[in-house]
Amino acid sequence: MSKVLMVATVPITLTGFLLPFAQHFRKLGWQVDGMALETSSMTECLETFDRVWDVDFSRNPLARENLSVAPQQIQKILEKNEYDIVHVHTAVAAFVTRYAISRLKKQSKPKLIYTVHGFHFFRGNKFRRNAVYLTLEKIAASWTDYMIVINGEDLEAAKRHRLISPERLYYMPGIGVDLSYYNPDNISDTDIQLVRQSIGLTPNDALILASAEFNPGKRHRDMLRALSRLARPDVHLAFAGTGPLMEEMQRLASELDVQKQVHFLGYRQDMPLLMRASTATMMASEREGLPRSVMESLCLETPVIGADTRGIRDLLADGCGRIAKVGDIEGFANAMAWVLDNPEAARMMAKRGKERMAKYDVRHVIQLHEELYAEVLNKKLAYC
Repeated sequence: MSKVLMVATVPITLTGFLLPFAQHFRKLGWQVDGMALETSSMTECLETFDRVWDVDFSRNPLARENLSVAPQQIQKILEKNEYDIVHVHTAVAAFVTRYAISRLKKQSKPKLIYTVHGFHFFRGNKFRRNAVYLTLEKIAASWTDYMIVINGEDLEAAKRHRLISPERLYYMPGIGVDLSYYNPDNISDTDIQLVRQSIGLTPNDALILASAEFNPGKRHRDMLRALSRLARPDVHLAFAGTGPLMEEMQRLASELDVQKQVHFLGYRQDMPLLMRASTATMMASEREGLPRSVMESLCLETPVIGADTRGIRDLLADGCGRIAKVGDIEGFANAMAWVLDNPEAARMMAKRGKERMAKYDVRHVIQLHEELYAEVLNKKLAYC
């Protein structure tokens, strides 16, 4: 029986992205285990993986436990379980897990696959930060057997900096999106009307939806300021998500005198319905890998307004969405106005986006993983 361990810093990455992969490989007869911070507290993880492991990762890259406590925990788990493949996601878990594996005896090392959900060095970031994160990535790349990138900028960066040999570098279209779940035909007009009423909208109100954790990199402040700049009282902005900056953004909405047009919805489990009920969705992030929320919106034929950053740029290229520069308040306001004032053109734009989503189908991405895993196992057997 082949054995794979899927690793992420926090369990929400496992539940949000990797459960379909775990289910698929278990059906093929694999043992599939999961590892993250407090994984055993997540019912979905317990039900989907054969076993789950808790590791004391911290989302803070500079936290001391990431290089003291966590590597020892990982090493003990790996020494006892003899995995064929360890597939790691997200930056902190990727660095710590690769460091832990580098300290194992050669004969007990599994093959390490790293899916990059956006390098921490990127265009537009501060020079010193880029230098630090690039240096760390170069160190960890020497402990990496295979690397998967999910957007064009990261693919180019991995090649330019020679992080890994070309035959072990793979591009894949993200971690996939379920086209059958994010399907506009599944959502009725009645459901759309009801959810709009629950937010407090009239039939003539336009709704711009933003789905992102309230943290500085998502730049919710830019969206609020763009709404204020737009100066159209019939346009409402809804935020789906939670996070440490929510109260600050609520205060900013009041300071900008748009609080009656802004709705803080918290964590939602009806995102397909919310997206379909929206005039457009918006993402102003300064850094993304390949944002699932943009993919979901495109699948539902809802127009997207996005920042000109990697991942978003890939998805909205060729007229599949409206793009503004990161931090360009006027640009976001103009993009909102265009979508509102050109409904037919916006619908056609969204249809083009949906057509693009065919290659991002989760079933296709799972097949790519199956092919890569087979290659990894064959090479491992040949080496042995």
